[in-house]
Amino acid sequence: MSGPLTGIRVLDLTTIVSGPLATMMLADQGADVIKIEPPQGEQLRRMGISHNGMTTSFLSSNRSKRSLSVDLKSAAGLEVMRRLMKTADVLVQNFRPGTIERMGLGEAEARALKPDIVYVSISGFGERGPYADRRVYDPVIQALSGLADIQADRDSGRPRMVRTIIPDKTTAVTAAQAITAALFARERSGEGQHVRLAMLDTMIAYLWPEGMSALSFVGHEADPARGQMGLDLVYETQDHFITAGAVSDAEWAGMCRALNRPDLAEDERFKTSEARSRHVPERRAVTSEEIRKWPADELLRRFAAEGVPCAPVLNRVELLDNAQVQANEIIEVHDDPILGRVRQPRPAARFDRTPAAIQRMAPFLGADNADILSELGYTEAEIVDLSDQGVLGGG
Repeated sequence: MSGPLTGIRVLDLTTIVSGPLATMMLADQGADVIKIEPPQGEQLRRMGISHNGMTTSFLSSNRSKRSLSVDLKSAAGLEVMRRLMKTADVLVQNFRPGTIERMGLGEAEARALKPDIVYVSISGFGERGPYADRRVYDPVIQALSGLADIQADRDSGRPRMVRTIIPDKTTAVTAAQAITAALFARERSGEGQHVRLAMLDTMIAYLWPEGMSALSFVGHEADPARGQMGLDLVYETQDHFITAGAVSDAEWAGMCRALNRPDLAEDERFKTSEARSRHVPERRAVTSEEIRKWPADELLRRFAAEGVPCAPVLNRVELLDNAQVQANEIIEVHDDPILGRVRQPRPAARFDRTPAAIQRMAPFLGADNADILSELGYTEAEIVDLSDQGVLGGG
């Protein structure tokens, strides 16, 4: 069976993570995603641990795609791109605003070649405003969006970064959803459109529901930190770190029973959700002290029996052997003739009629030059000539 996006062609002109990860999701869902890179390749090919000519960073953001390496600064390279655009359903780019237009590949040029194309522009800050022309990486968006403030140390108040690229990856998920929505709209109207997406916009929207919702009522704002749900719920047991949380009264009563402290459920400081929210430091101190008395496995069993949400805090190697991770078959191992056995997480969404799947490992630079150019009508001699001229890379 085919994936839900089989028959859709996506031209991927993006680099680093937000764009490549978005298009990788589409590729896993069956789209023919053509990764278009300059002859020297994109930056992500030089980041991460390298094995047999492939880096872990590039592999994990570009699987299931084909690779075309072409010099778009040359007239011949631009002609290749124009021919390719005539065959595309979607074009995705994340150059800084104005760059793609100067290349001669802006929306107007794309739409002249393919009137119903879905044209997607991903940026850091949007196309106008004082930051629009600035370079951007994930920590910059963490700083501007309020995420670093949410992560602030509770004792010192010093803002802290999340140690993974949340804005990049959240933007990728948002972009993938927006692209499929635009394709659905095209099915109904027959018209393509320009989808613009800024990392800053994405993260503020992402953080709002619990991180900034206290700012919702104009004239009646409250300090967002007061109602913030994102508590540090890591606890130390006798032998392992765990997490456990009790939000409802029933969960709190269950936690108290599991800890052999039913008296805490009747303590006026903790008896209701409202009271517990006013006495967070005291509750945290009490629960930390009680949890420290127990072995992790025993306490997790007791919490689970009482309906208390809980889990061991796993390191990134331990999760590979976790029973639930294995039951969900999240991690797959693929055999590649060059890279050997490769571990990757499967596509998260499961379609029962048009299943998504990892189509292939990430392509080496220019690996599909000949096939793609042949599809566009180039002869073998013309392809060799373009390669000799330096218009094509890799291969």
